[in-house]
Amino acid sequence: MRRYIVLTLAAVALLVSSVLNAQHKMASPSETAKPAAPKMTTAQKIANAMSAAPAVISKNATIMDWPEKEGGQPKQLRAGTNGWVCFPSAPTEFGAASGDDPMCMDKQWQTWGEAWMSKTQPKVEGTGIAYMLKGDKGASNTDPFATGPTATNNWVVSPPHIMVLYADLKMLDAFPTDPNSGGPWVMWKGTPYAHLMVPVAPTKTAKVRAAK
Repeated sequence: MRRYIVLTLAAVALLVSSVLNAQHKMASPSETAKPAAPKMTTAQKIANAMSAAPAVISKNATIMDWPEKEGGQPKQLRAGTNGWVCFPSAPTEFGAASGDDPMCMDKQWQTWGEAWMSKTQPKVEGTGIAYMLKGDKGASNTDPFATGPTATNNWVVSPPHIMVLYADLKMLDAFPTDPNSGGPWVMWKGTPYAHLMVPVAPTKTAKVRAAK
């Protein structure tokens, strides 16, 4: 069981690294020219990771740090007891732009992440919840594997939000796919990785970036 947990946390680390690295690849020249932000202490990383979710969840979550180098192994900063895993903001040395984008995921999302990484069918057995209460730096709303905006892939920079998985994807049919509809929207509709994005800040801050 311990080996499974370690492998799962490693997979989650790679998932989050891949997603956030993709979100940051299209940073503007002015963003990439900024000096690197000061490195956070362990205590600061834990506090930042915990800020991704409500305190009632994050206070007992496992906190994982990014690998020291891209492709390396993640490091556990704090053991948890509730099955949740939280990461601090992506480090700038991995190509990320400066900014807060920590994430916390429950067990269903961790399983989903392994499937996304291997491009296989997710085995979601119940409702899954993930938190990004600082928002994100952007992703395609239609292509699960896009690494940057194009004229057709609906690149969206989301406000602070909750992400919801359903075992039955038909439950998503009641929701729109437009991130500017004024409420929850479906990301990656029509794919096995479809999920609900639930903004907790005004949706007008979710912006589609035009391709350059």
